[in-house]
Amino acid sequence: MLAAILTCSAATVMTACKGGKQPADEANDEAAKNREIIRSWYGENKAITDGNYDQSLAAKCVNGTFVGKLTDSTIVFKGIPYVGRQPVGELRWKEPVDVTPCDSVYEAYYYAKSAMQPLEEISGDYYQGENCLCLNVWRSVKKSAEKKSVIVWIHGGGYAYGGPIDPLYDFHDFVEENPDVILVSAAYRLGVLGYLHLSHLPDGKDYATAQNLGLKDQLQALKWVHENIAAFGGDPDNVTLIGESAGGGSVTNLSLVKGSHQYFNKVIALSGTPGLSIPTEAAIACTNELMKALDCKTVADLQKIDAEKLVSTATELLPLRLAPERDGIVLPQDPWKAIADGAVKDITFLQGCNKDEMNFFLVGMGGPEPFIEWAADRKAMKLAPLTDEEKALVESFCKDVKGESYEPYCKLFSQLMFNAPCIRLSEEQAKAGGKCFTYYFTVESSIPLMKSAHGMMLAPLFKRPAEYGDTGREFDATFSKTMRKMWVQFAKTGNPSLTAEASPDGKAKQWPLYDVKDKQVMVLDEFNIHPEKESNLGIVDWQKTYFLTNYSSF
Repeated sequence: MLAAILTCSAATVMTACKGGKQPADEANDEAAKNREIIRSWYGENKAITDGNYDQSLAAKCVNGTFVGKLTDSTIVFKGIPYVGRQPVGELRWKEPVDVTPCDSVYEAYYYAKSAMQPLEEISGDYYQGENCLCLNVWRSVKKSAEKKSVIVWIHGGGYAYGGPIDPLYDFHDFVEENPDVILVSAAYRLGVLGYLHLSHLPDGKDYATAQNLGLKDQLQALKWVHENIAAFGGDPDNVTLIGESAGGGSVTNLSLVKGSHQYFNKVIALSGTPGLSIPTEAAIACTNELMKALDCKTVADLQKIDAEKLVSTATELLPLRLAPERDGIVLPQDPWKAIADGAVKDITFLQGCNKDEMNFFLVGMGGPEPFIEWAADRKAMKLAPLTDEEKALVESFCKDVKGESYEPYCKLFSQLMFNAPCIRLSEEQAKAGGKCFTYYFTVESSIPLMKSAHGMMLAPLFKRPAEYGDTGREFDATFSKTMRKMWVQFAKTGNPSLTAEASPDGKAKQWPLYDVKDKQVMVLDEFNIHPEKESNLGIVDWQKTYFLTNYSSF
């Protein structure tokens, strides 16, 4: 149930995600109609062999020349492969293969297939395949005196759902408004195909990084961007990563991968931190459960099972338990120590959390009763490894929360998964001498109980209509544009502050760096964007929840 709502968006074609209960037949009919609409967007990019194409819409890359489509003043290139061979057959659970030089010309008109995933949301309803490792580029035809800054989007979805096909991630309007930046989105392997620990199996020695292939795919996409973005007018030395939820976990974890910093120098993490990962023992336990359910003993046995069965079994058995692994190979075993020791101090961060993160899940699960049932079980699981003293602190925190019966659970899991890890990332980065601009988003949805929930800023941030997000309404236009301008300014300069001349409301926005003394964050209030000390906001409970960052939060 939780999994089904993680990436629910694009309400115009996702009615079942949004609202009240429907009779089973009606819901099935609606789902079938949605799937038919979504699949009508599909097409296959072909080679152009007759030389008949508009060269002004083409970009010559290492692995071919790709021809996009122009709408208004923005060209979009869709479905460009960033690997030399797709991870199918014998390459399943293997690291991505680098591209090989090619002089052929190809259409870049259609999105590639979605990564394999359950039929739960819009990307799952699109055509799926293991041959999904492609990216998309939006650039304006408007000339720039300098190379354009590049922003690379990594989608969220619990590391098991989602993809670039989601209309929420159509960056046409964003680039129309901000023609001096280039946007890139990339697909990556998800769930059982992207995060499955295999090296402990009898024939697993050749799969030493299978537990982090989603990250490896993202890194390969960034390598492609570094080597080819100049052909689109982009600056390969000014690349910013941006991700939300599991995408935020991805971009912050990518900063901890050795050798990754040559491909980017800034990170924007929306409600996601390195805490959205798992330890090796948890990863191995997941694999062992899956092997037993499938009656498999070896990787060779798993290779014989089709992808659909792998995904469906893992979804039922291991819902949202597969994630990047703190394996000591790709990722450090203790990300917080690595950050404190300066592993990412040369990367500038812009990151933060929303005021009511877990209310997204409260609404998505169908309301208080099913949410409380889930949260009670989850709380028991999360408290199990804690000491008696730590358990008492958590219980005291919950007892102090006023309001309806579901609110202590909302507040606790907001702290555990988002608020406390967000502030810890800022703390450790500041202590190490690195830069971190931190925000606290407070704008509320008009949907009952949603408040300022997880993912609330995406539609206004990407200049998408309200129906593509969970806002329930259009946010103030000046506020939304100001937020976009700050993000673009950060991508261009490494500082999101705006002068009065650059600010849509004519008022300067000075965004202070987070430091361990004053702990200032930028409050993204719909009618009052302003810096404020964390101590005035109470984003985290330093005594009763901050220590929870020492435990896996995924």
